[in-house]
Amino acid sequence: MPPTLASLVHHSALKLTVRAGEDRLDAPVRWAHASELADPVPYMEGGELLLITALKLDAEDREAMRRYVKRLAGAGVVGLGFAVGVHYDDIPEALVEAAREEGLPLLEVPRRTPFLAISKAVSAAIAADQYRAVTAGFAAQRELTRHTLTDGPEGLLAALASQVDGWAALYDASGSVVAAAPDWAGRRAARLTAEVTRLRERPAPASSVVAGPENEDRVELHSLGTGRRPRAALAVGTASAPGTAERYAVHSAVALLTLTTERSRSLHAAEQRIGAAVLRMLLAGEPDHARAVAGDLYGGLLDAPFRIIVAETGAAPAARAQGETNGDAFGALAEVAESAAARSGEAVLVVPEGDRLVVLAADGGTVVGACRDHAAVREAARKTDDELVVGLSAPAGPIAASAAYKQAEQALSVARRRGRVLVEHEQMAAGSVLPLLADDAVKAFADGLLRALRDHDATGRGDLVASLRAWLSRHGQWDAAAADLGVHRHTLRYRMRRVEEILGRSLDDPDVRMELWLALKATTADTG
Repeated sequence: MPPTLASLVHHSALKLTVRAGEDRLDAPVRWAHASELADPVPYMEGGELLLITALKLDAEDREAMRRYVKRLAGAGVVGLGFAVGVHYDDIPEALVEAAREEGLPLLEVPRRTPFLAISKAVSAAIAADQYRAVTAGFAAQRELTRHTLTDGPEGLLAALASQVDGWAALYDASGSVVAAAPDWAGRRAARLTAEVTRLRERPAPASSVVAGPENEDRVELHSLGTGRRPRAALAVGTASAPGTAERYAVHSAVALLTLTTERSRSLHAAEQRIGAAVLRMLLAGEPDHARAVAGDLYGGLLDAPFRIIVAETGAAPAARAQGETNGDAFGALAEVAESAAARSGEAVLVVPEGDRLVVLAADGGTVVGACRDHAAVREAARKTDDELVVGLSAPAGPIAASAAYKQAEQALSVARRRGRVLVEHEQMAAGSVLPLLADDAVKAFADGLLRALRDHDATGRGDLVASLRAWLSRHGQWDAAAADLGVHRHTLRYRMRRVEEILGRSLDDPDVRMELWLALKATTADTG
């Protein structure tokens, strides 16, 4: 602890006597300063013991002393030391009364005690306190390091909570609580997720001080990581602002967790390279080699049905081809997927692949579920202000990985054309082909194919488009199609010959009939 007025009074060599403010002697003393100025307040910072001889003061003027003492107290001066036997044989009663009224401790300094002795005593006590704090800080650092090496982040948090007499929590890249100490702190830490998220949006390193839930305590938040986007965050809750020793402990914990995070980051990069190799082997039809390379890292994922997720940014194809995409969007989606998998104990394979991100995740697992309900995609987009488009394959095994990848690509292409966030392959297989006709290129083809017939009908010389639609819908059955149109079958036969003449195509060709039918649907059907 820093020196206090009480510790100076009890200092046997100083022989100080308390004349006022006996109930405030526990105030810490930041420095001892001698000044004979009539108004030393402009030069005070607060926390000082002011030493005077009253050389330039009328210490017997009661009103002047009230003003003098009031200004000192307002400036944060914690005590006043008056040297007797210099200009006054005793402390004037006017100054004593003013000090008592204001509650400012007033210490009588005997003539044989020089001000320098008091300054030295304060300085020595401050230095001793700082030395104790530094020593305690180094001891805390050693203790935290030991627990980190033996017990990991959980051990570090427990040691840190003990050091600061409070609680500590570690958050992952998504802002979720990974570990907390003591055990009861987990629920309290979870209520600070919004504050942690705001902190992580600032470049690392960053920190902030917030009030705990329901103002239960004071919480310091520190981002962890050396990259532009923090990888994790530390929360430390205490009843009041930590002292010097506790501050050393917190800073040591931040440094150790940052080192752990960066080491994890390097391991993660290595795992990602292995994952890329595993994916290439799967797509090349070499599942046995993929299993051998994956080992225990991804082996469990390859033993059960999985899905392949392919994601791209919302940039236009031309922009993607020129590399004008936001890589942070993929990083954010990867973080969300990996955090979701870690919380549920799932394995997940995440591979950046040029202008897209490929994720291989367990069918029915948390990652696939988060993508399906768009939670993961929305979270990644929120973090980067970029749009993401996602295609999801059907369930598959290692042997069918290549087919699953193509399914995800097809679903991604449909999602982009439809302006959807995510499309599943099953939705394409179970749905209608008609929505695919909404593509602008298909519409342009349909308009060009049918334009000559529409121009003919516009002259009032017949209704070839409606007749063609009726005939095709009845699979070429003349009587049924004619009945639908309300005309004689010979009239319908004449119209179909005119269609062939105008288009220069034979309706006996099944490919021609198919193209005409799709053209009619593309230009008239509601494709949503």
